Amino acid sequence: MMRYRHRLWLGVFALLAGCVTVGEPPISDKGAVVALVDTARADGAAGKTDSAAAALERALRIEPQNPALWRELALLRLRQGEPQQAESLAAKSNTWAGSNKKLRAANWRLIAQARRERGDDAGARAALEKAEQER
Repeated sequence: MMRYRHRLWLGVFALLAGCVTVGEPPISDKGAVVALVDTARADGAAGKTDSAAAALERALRIEPQNPALWRELALLRLRQGEPQQAESLAAKSNTWAGSNKKLRAANWRLIAQARRERGDDAGARAALEKAEQER
């Protein structure tokens, strides 16, 4: 009976462990940067995109080599209808992304979207191919 209970609990714990999801790592380990990103996200959600951009730019002055910050700003610029700038910022994110293939692929997809919005369908397809190569 004891063995049965022991196996039952092991099975329950194994199932529960499979249900746990690992979230994205924090965008930074610096509290000021995290606070600025939180402000930017809240402002962006409220439609205050200029204020959101200013907060992200301040965060980038603190951590200019943070690829996640460059991507955040690229996403915001795309939302603001500035696809050329969004593409440049996503490319900048890739210069700092190093071996982070997930981030690099996401940036290439953002670049594809920016190119598509500018009417560059061939460039968008090329960017999507690069995103696939990052897998």
